[in-house]
Amino acid sequence: MSVINCNCCDLVFDSESKYYAHYVATHKSTSPSIKKILILGGGFGGINVLNKIEKKFQNESIEITIVSDENFFLFTPMLPQVASGLLHPSNITIPVRYFCKKAKFLHASIDSIDLEQQLVTIQRSFDNKVRTLEYDYLVLALGGQTNFFNNENLEKHSFTMKTIADAIAIKNHLIVMLEHAAQTGNYELQRTLLTFVVVGAGFAGVETVSEINQFIKNSISKSYPTINPKNVNVILVSAKDRILPEVDEKLSEKATEFIEKDGVMILKNTKAIDADEENVHLSNGGKLSCATLIWTGGTKMDRVISELKCEHGLGGRVIVDGSLRMKNKENVFVLGDCALIKDDSLNSYYPSTAQHAIREGKTVAENLLLSFKKQNKLKKFTFHSLGIMAIIGERVGIATIAGKNISGLSAWLIWRTYYLSKIPTFGKKLKICVDWFTDSILARDVTLVGSIKKKEIHSIHVNENMPSIKEQLISDI
Repeated sequence: MSVINCNCCDLVFDSESKYYAHYVATHKSTSPSIKKILILGGGFGGINVLNKIEKKFQNESIEITIVSDENFFLFTPMLPQVASGLLHPSNITIPVRYFCKKAKFLHASIDSIDLEQQLVTIQRSFDNKVRTLEYDYLVLALGGQTNFFNNENLEKHSFTMKTIADAIAIKNHLIVMLEHAAQTGNYELQRTLLTFVVVGAGFAGVETVSEINQFIKNSISKSYPTINPKNVNVILVSAKDRILPEVDEKLSEKATEFIEKDGVMILKNTKAIDADEENVHLSNGGKLSCATLIWTGGTKMDRVISELKCEHGLGGRVIVDGSLRMKNKENVFVLGDCALIKDDSLNSYYPSTAQHAIREGKTVAENLLLSFKKQNKLKKFTFHSLGIMAIIGERVGIATIAGKNISGLSAWLIWRTYYLSKIPTFGKKLKICVDWFTDSILARDVTLVGSIKKKEIHSIHVNENMPSIKEQLISDI
């Protein structure tokens, strides 16, 4: 039985419903003078809403709170470059508090959302303490989770590429495989250790497999003379008949040509259906012996989104109107991965990309301001992609910009220039430039960072009579 402590008094409740009833009756603010805007999620969508409303609501009586289970904003387009050791993890992460000029940040996980009572329950990570936040306007910008399609073996035996921890784990694992392979003369064992399988041939999978391929090849040539490069197998598994289904067929073929020339094997019309510690089982009846499986094959909604009492659509995403409001909830805005947004001009749905989330954030901020001013007519969200890009090898990229296909070195330079410009701070931009320059003249670092101890704090007991730190330190003097 879960126990919920009231954050405002000493009472304890054995169910959420009882706690909600108590909170609403006893503690919930009834003052209409200060409106509360609550943002859930610290990704591209949530951070861009925060940036915009802090600028637009200079003279409004509001209280802005943003909640995220990470204390940083992650610049996901560069995540594969962390996995390959090209970039330092801290260079693509910016503390959420950096963006909070007026807002309050809470580092916690979202436990539940009550749309009727306008309450959100969050759980603090270090002691699991539960508290409830009230809102007048809610912004849902929660990202998706990796979807293993209910296959526990695939989930158990594969790495994912969603978080900064994922990228660090993959880099460490690649180095471990190289170290093990360098110390064995057994051909079959070395080949298994040096077989790297990436499942999913969208942008995440293609950029990940390309970065891994570069890291493995460069590391072997510079640091592992006992490894036979012929034993290396880097494999990309695509469920479709081509890679990068987001781009047109000609550009996809060009990308395939570049990647295969670089030594990556592509398995098309193939699915990974199961896995164990040493093998990946394929839908064509085949089996790949490998010690490294990276899964980028699908996305599903967070439990909190799935359990919302609202209309859900494709992939469990929340159906919104043209103004990005939840249907039948005029004070709830939804954007990013968890929103299903209709593109009426193409009779389809907008993709869940960073550039779309940024523009959605602008629209949500503008509509929040219009709502504050009691305007009935809100701005409709419309946006057509500026282009799509991917890095697919050493100084090689592909891009579609304004309908024009670009490939090779020019696309690679455009990718770097564009995404560098989108990094929020000058300091981070500078550090990334230094990393890129260093990589062009020096070998990749194959230092293995081992396990890092983390102290778990489950409960800290505090009472009013506890002496201060100063009193404790000088009590015996």
